[in-house]
Amino acid sequence: MALSYKTRRRLSLLVLVVGMPLYIVAAVTLVGLFDRPPFWLELVIYVALGVVWILPLKPIFIGVGQADPDAKTPEDDGNSR
Repeated sequence: MALSYKTRRRLSLLVLVVGMPLYIVAAVTLVGLFDRPPFWLELVIYVALGVVWILPLKPIFIGVGQADPDAKTPEDDGNSR
């Protein structure tokens, strides 16, 4: 079942406002459990974790920045002149 545009917008906002801060805290905590790696390795870990979070959520974000495809336009009303 495909999600509607409105649902995807709401879910994407929820992910960015609630999920992203939680993911950042989890990533920093996870890296903090180990001895401090060299700077370059720590940078690679954070970059990888910064990319990995979006992979399962990509379908939610696709097309959210575009105009609502289901929105009515003035031509759809049948009141054209």
